[in-house]
Amino acid sequence: MVRRIEDYYSGVWNDWCPGCGNFGILSSMYRAFAELDLPLDKVVVVSGIGCSGKTPHFIKVNGVHTLHGRAIPFATGIKLSNPDLTVVVNGGDGDLLGIGAGHFVALGRRNLDITVILHNNTVYGLTKGQASPTLKKGLKPKSLPKPNIQDSLNPIALAITSGYSFVARGYSMMVEHLKDLIKKALQHKGAALIEVLQPCITYDNIHTPEYYRKRIYKLEEIGWDPVARNPEEDMEKIVKAVMKSMENDEKIPIGVFYQNMYKESFEKRIEMRIPSYLENPPAKQKIDEEGRPIIDEEMFKKLFSQYIVEVKK
Repeated sequence: MVRRIEDYYSGVWNDWCPGCGNFGILSSMYRAFAELDLPLDKVVVVSGIGCSGKTPHFIKVNGVHTLHGRAIPFATGIKLSNPDLTVVVNGGDGDLLGIGAGHFVALGRRNLDITVILHNNTVYGLTKGQASPTLKKGLKPKSLPKPNIQDSLNPIALAITSGYSFVARGYSMMVEHLKDLIKKALQHKGAALIEVLQPCITYDNIHTPEYYRKRIYKLEEIGWDPVARNPEEDMEKIVKAVMKSMENDEKIPIGVFYQNMYKESFEKRIEMRIPSYLENPPAKQKIDEEGRPIIDEEMFKKLFSQYIVEVKK
């Protein structure tokens, strides 16, 4: 079966502000899912709180709308329980890099095969435009009485130094380009981040479509090679990618900054410890029969064979 874009429409009425950058992200997800022909029952979209938190409502796949800052740990539990699922996190810059920053870093350390789409509009759009962790010091969107006095976080640099093995940036108004980035992230085996520059047309009167139109350029157009194919060239790629991510004022690069092709995913690391993990993960294990707990003796022996000691009488 070849799925169409329309197959992923949930039919739920979308109440984002007209012109919101989130529409471009949602459209790119529809297109990426359809082009990869992802089965609807094998995809899980997880979100937190904020405008981006509504994303699972608008896609006809499994969806979990969770707590503020907790989308990544929810997604982690889902992926570890059933590694066969394609798990995608949608979260805002305030959600993932504010209250959820610790979880954001932990996912990179583990390199679990989850794709994180970070909706970056530099403000807390749902709660009337306060400064988010990505708003630069000295800037004053229209909701702030005075300019921001805190330094900003760099999502690309934070992801790379945390251990994400695929790190990219897209722009919500360039749907085809963003769709291609999402496809690459979903096909990558390991923790993937796509920071999406997303204008908040209601509260951010600085980072407007006009602002981005004058500054954005594609990394692939300058011959950028993001791929680390072996440990010897990894550090060089990391340093170059972090330095390139600092170039975000007069010129703003989008595309894949860094990709590690040899680093094993967290699922593979678990399989090294528990050989039957991918074959029989928790979600596939039978735990009861007519309401009574059961123990699969053969699987028990397979899982814990190294710890079983036979006592001779």
